[in-house]
Amino acid sequence: MSESQQTRAQQLIGDFAPKLVELTDGVLFGDIWEREELSPRERSLVTVASLITSGSTEQLRGHLSKARTNGLTETELKEAIIHLAFYAGWPKAMSAIKVAKEVFGED
Repeated sequence: MSESQQTRAQQLIGDFAPKLVELTDGVLFGDIWEREELSPRERSLVTVASLITSGSTEQLRGHLSKARTNGLTETELKEAIIHLAFYAGWPKAMSAIKVAKEVFGED
């Protein structure tokens, strides 16, 4: 399988942690993200909020892009970050907005 055909998890850690790739691709993105009880747009907003509140900015980059693909606008995502500044903390929001600026600048 060429690198362009691999999932992001396979590209990042496939050879190092194949079980984590299997769980990421099969359970998280193959099952959880496909459940009909929440739309992909709603799942993206929840995921972005969770990553911001936990300070997980490394994973935030990919999920901000996915959120845009799933229908969230740049304005909505910036507003979510501003809103979370008061619940997650100012430093986490500032870190998240820096990542968002980079991601949105690439689009």
